[in-house]
Amino acid sequence: MDISQLTKAVAELADQASIIDLVVCLGGSLVLAVWLLKTSFGTKALVDSPPRRNNMPPYLALIPLFIWVGTVVGLDFIKGKLLAGLPDWQSASADNVILCISVAPAVATSMIIARSSFARRLKGFGLNPGTIVRDLGAGFLNLLATMPVVLAAIILTILIGKLAVGGKFEMPQHTELKQIMAYQQWQVRALIIVTTILIVPLAEEIFFRGMFQTMLRSFIVKPWPAIILASLVFVMFHENPEHWPALFALSVCLGYSYEKSGSLFRPIFIHSMFNALSVFAALGQ
Repeated sequence: MDISQLTKAVAELADQASIIDLVVCLGGSLVLAVWLLKTSFGTKALVDSPPRRNNMPPYLALIPLFIWVGTVVGLDFIKGKLLAGLPDWQSASADNVILCISVAPAVATSMIIARSSFARRLKGFGLNPGTIVRDLGAGFLNLLATMPVVLAAIILTILIGKLAVGGKFEMPQHTELKQIMAYQQWQVRALIIVTTILIVPLAEEIFFRGMFQTMLRSFIVKPWPAIILASLVFVMFHENPEHWPALFALSVCLGYSYEKSGSLFRPIFIHSMFNALSVFAALGQ
């Protein structure tokens, strides 16, 4: 791809941007700029963020994630044996039901570990109902500040893809977004909305932020290296490497919000709002 083709690709991306995209970018850039100025480009943002006190052995932090993955694999195997030949939309519904069911034992295990390992039990883990209202508002601002970085990562990935592969390169969609656009049945769409907006953010933030990032902070005193390492592991658990740069930016925001607030509700809300934007944007198409 020569410079003229690259310029054309940039112009096409600009044409596809909506007024909402521009407003989000401008508002988010302003919030991000204020944060950068007030924290010396983030270097002072977490100086007062102590590790969460706990006596959790490192291996316990990984057990809930393994339970989740193992349950999904096992139920998917059973589905293949007992429910082979289902119509595509019913198979997609079954996949989302499996995802929802598999979360239950893994989250329950996390709660047991947190309750027995953290000082102040679940409140020390970050699940204090008294912070919910504050976390919802602050989470919105955190997400707003991160959206310009996420969108820039997406645009940069597309441009690099077009340079490497050619002008026909397109960013692949996530499986759930493809399903919600492909199937009109309300059962599928309802299940995808519940799974994507409620179940997945809750589970992933408990596993990756609450358990794994906390475990890293127990060995790495400074918060930013723990956030970066947890984010790298987080993105590698997602399909489509093309999504990893944008997911990494989002994950850093999630990890930062957890360390800054000490509340797990805040990254859960951010993750949920981000997924909701993606789902409803897909439905709008």
